[in-house]
Amino acid sequence: MKQKKMLTFTLSQLKQLYQQELPELCQLATESLSDEDFRNRLDSFLSLHPQVESSTGKQIRLLIDYDGTQIHELSTDRDMSVQTLVFLRHFLTGTLENVEMPTDLFIDLFYLFKRLEEPDRQLPSSQRIKNRTERWPTGLDKEVIELRNQNKERMLHLLIQKIENRKSGSTRFRFDEGLSYEEKYLLVSQWWNDFRFHLSMAIKSPAELNRFLGNSLSSETMYLLSRARKKGMPFFATPYYLSLLDITGDGYNDDAIRSYILYSPRLVETYGNIHAWEKEDIVEAGKPNAAGWLLPDGHNIHRRYPEVAILIPDTMGRACGGLCASCQRMYDFQSERLNFEFATLRPKESWDHKLRRLMNYFEEDTQLRDILITGGDALMSQNKTLRNILEAVYRMAARKRKANLGRPEGEKYAELQRVRLGSRLPAYLPMRINDELIEILREFKDKASAIGVKQFIIQTHLQTPLEITPETKEAIDKILSAGWLITNQLVYTVAASRRGHTTRLRQILNSLGVVCYYTFSVKGFNENYAMFTPNSRSLQEQYEEKVFGRLTNEQATELYTLLERGEDSASHIRRFMKKHHLPFLATDRSVLNLPAIGKSMTFNLIGITEDGKRILRFDHDDTRRHSPIIDKMGQIYIVENKSIAAYLRQLGKMGEDPEDYSSIWKYTAGKTEPRFSLYEYPEFEFQMTERMSNLEIG
Repeated sequence: MKQKKMLTFTLSQLKQLYQQELPELCQLATESLSDEDFRNRLDSFLSLHPQVESSTGKQIRLLIDYDGTQIHELSTDRDMSVQTLVFLRHFLTGTLENVEMPTDLFIDLFYLFKRLEEPDRQLPSSQRIKNRTERWPTGLDKEVIELRNQNKERMLHLLIQKIENRKSGSTRFRFDEGLSYEEKYLLVSQWWNDFRFHLSMAIKSPAELNRFLGNSLSSETMYLLSRARKKGMPFFATPYYLSLLDITGDGYNDDAIRSYILYSPRLVETYGNIHAWEKEDIVEAGKPNAAGWLLPDGHNIHRRYPEVAILIPDTMGRACGGLCASCQRMYDFQSERLNFEFATLRPKESWDHKLRRLMNYFEEDTQLRDILITGGDALMSQNKTLRNILEAVYRMAARKRKANLGRPEGEKYAELQRVRLGSRLPAYLPMRINDELIEILREFKDKASAIGVKQFIIQTHLQTPLEITPETKEAIDKILSAGWLITNQLVYTVAASRRGHTTRLRQILNSLGVVCYYTFSVKGFNENYAMFTPNSRSLQEQYEEKVFGRLTNEQATELYTLLERGEDSASHIRRFMKKHHLPFLATDRSVLNLPAIGKSMTFNLIGITEDGKRILRFDHDDTRRHSPIIDKMGQIYIVENKSIAAYLRQLGKMGEDPEDYSSIWKYTAGKTEPRFSLYEYPEFEFQMTERMSNLEIG
């Protein structure tokens, strides 16, 4: 039976399907005297089944083992009862208390038990994947560029009106008295290439957004955005990024971009009550965070792993070039630690003193060797400010290296090896990557390399092939010319999860010299319901699509050797893919940021909720070091944000055929992929201490 039809079934229709297709299961439920008896009968039935040792048999056994037990769900920090088979028994015997219960749980279980009788389908062919990949346009396609030039032309006239009507504002971007309209047009056309112009002219209200999008937004969307504004939700979109949208409705599918700009009803409803997903990001003075790390006062340093910590400066780096609707730091925007009030974000006189104190934290820590400067967005800081931050990092690294000369072998501290700048500006404001910035990056790399720093990375976030514009390509080329590598992190939203979309993004990024790093599951609180893609789809993509770009161990070593120096990486990658006949490089790992410490895609399905959401038991990633606190944490239980059936219905509304995703149900267990060697830390030439400082575990 086609999935699409089953997704619309009522409970009674679904029960008839069970009776027709799974009569033995229905008989077991009917003959059972209690929930426990049903579990026992099911266990006996399974023991005699020829598929008892198959992955499906083992999965059903796991559901039996957990049914009727209590677990602690970590994201909500609540205890809950697992009643997957309890609900199934009552459904099959007609004794459900909730007669309007959603069908999603029973659809998922139907496919599970059906797999006991039917072998798995064959994986899609490389040609099928190729066809799915090539259906997605990029921002470098001629037709896409033409539509966006039309958008730009329309916006230039709107921007002239906006400047003329401003009572106050930028002294840089204003018209002198007596200018003709043609002269104003020429000025605005020139200013379009200045990132500061787009920040100055950013759209901050629903009415203005609709005007810049040719009055194409529906009344429902406008009402929702008005509600969001009344709740105090920040809104910020640059003219450049809005010009990437197709307002004609018949040009190209821009859902992956549109879902980043337009808020969902759940997000608006939840705003004001959003909780921090990463519990280790909650810092109290003098107390260790959830990962056991002691941090300086304030909200400047975030840490979960021994080797790396995030630095969020008190600068314009606390803002972004736009607000992503799925932002992992929406909690910080809600609490106003991050915002778009640029005047208030200029570095205070005290920032230099605070920066030195923060650098002392890195310098005096025994294990830290990697600093990720982010925000907000690291490249939102002005060039002068960014130069000062990098200079402070350089001096810290030099002092740490010098101090090691006086320490014996086995007691030396980890020295700085990796510097990363986290930025989405290559997508939001690629014109920010100007010559002065490139010179700053080049100078820093030259002198930091001399004191042992080996990796210099711009860690960006490009979400869709449509964000790869001529301007973005130019920005990427400039960054690579400075000898820095670019790695990409994709957030696996529903729009990004459509068949072939991610393979197309990898393909275009690799061709430009960008290496893919992570594919993140959307964190599953209620505010991100609309964006969340079940982890089973991440596994399906991994095994059915990403597999065509997988590297052998020998190929991975060869690629690492080509990239480690950061020179001419685009040419190296293109030649490498051509030599090995690879359509793209599968160097990224699919992971979920666990709401405790670390990332993982190692999980098992242990239950399903009443509304069909899968309950997953996670283990930590065993390919890297963690805080010793994980030895006390054990396994982690997470309820997904959305059922698979709800996800497939959502894809259907986007124009996708749910049948193209029919194998998604079988992905009930995951294993975190190994890390590409570029992302491993280089070995030190000395023996460092195993002692961990700034750690307090009760």
